[in-house]
Amino acid sequence: MTFEEALSQIQPADHTAAQQAQQRWNSIAKPLQSLGLLEDAVISLAAMKRGKNIEIAKPCVVVMCADNGVVAEGVTQTSQEVTAVVTKNFTTGATSVCSMAQVAGAKVVPVDIGVSRDVDADGLIVKKIAYGTRNMAVEPAMTREQAVAAIEVGINTVIEFAQQGYDLFATGEMGIGNTTTSSAITAVLLHKSVSEVTGRGAGLSGEGLKRKIAAIRRAITVNHPNPDDVLDTVSKVGGFDIAGLIGVFLGGAVMQLPVLIDGFISAVAALCAVRLCPDALGYMLASHVSNEPAGKLLMEELNLHPFLTCRMCLGEGTGAVAAMPILSMACRVYNDMSTFSEIEIEDYQPLV
Repeated sequence: MTFEEALSQIQPADHTAAQQAQQRWNSIAKPLQSLGLLEDAVISLAAMKRGKNIEIAKPCVVVMCADNGVVAEGVTQTSQEVTAVVTKNFTTGATSVCSMAQVAGAKVVPVDIGVSRDVDADGLIVKKIAYGTRNMAVEPAMTREQAVAAIEVGINTVIEFAQQGYDLFATGEMGIGNTTTSSAITAVLLHKSVSEVTGRGAGLSGEGLKRKIAAIRRAITVNHPNPDDVLDTVSKVGGFDIAGLIGVFLGGAVMQLPVLIDGFISAVAALCAVRLCPDALGYMLASHVSNEPAGKLLMEELNLHPFLTCRMCLGEGTGAVAAMPILSMACRVYNDMSTFSEIEIEDYQPLV
């Protein structure tokens, strides 16, 4: 499916189904709204799924892996080689998200969308747009056509796995330098100062943080990304992993399935997807608040309320996977618990 076809097929979530789910929660024999955000999440699931199969039966986490040319500016603690190593480790189960996914019963789907070298590993989906992006501090990170191609990788990955029965998609990523690109996109789209939205990533020193902020400022000055044109911004100061995740969010909306936002980088992609298609927001759930400076800002911009506040900033989709069991528990209560009428107790009424 092409990018344009996906945008044309996305329909708003079903508000009637949401209202029916709210009525179901109010009828369940427990204090009203006592599960808080978990009740809201199930209501959102009902709206996405048109009131059918309100459960999480077969979840997965799609991990977009790509390198970023801006690493040449000294904005990271480690070298680009780490991206390839960790990408391969996703296929052997030797990463944090793999361990967590085993507990959550989720499949890990690693996608090489732009790693700077070839990775030979069984189970790795290779959809490489290029061997990493160019250095955005010097020139545009990618072409507009490459950005669209990367988005289409994400869209079609979701469609493929949805056709295999997967019913919840979590967003993950791996790419040394991708908090730099995410901070750049955030600064542009939210009209914020670079220093306000840029953090230490994977443990930068004070001097390293200064280099990172300076590189982002140069990238914005050199490329003049248009804040009213998401594709222009992503292509000039973004990354293939972010573009791929934009596609995951759009693909979930096309298939009318929920997509869990992970942390900072996933939230940037979610914002881009919503700017491209506002109706895509109805198919997103927020898992946690990233410990990166812009994490809370992005959640506020999207008007989403995450389940978890764990000070996580690991990436890989770990925060989203951590939220999966909680979401499954909420669905179990919604589907299985008795109503007030079934146990012959008068319904709770909201206090005026």
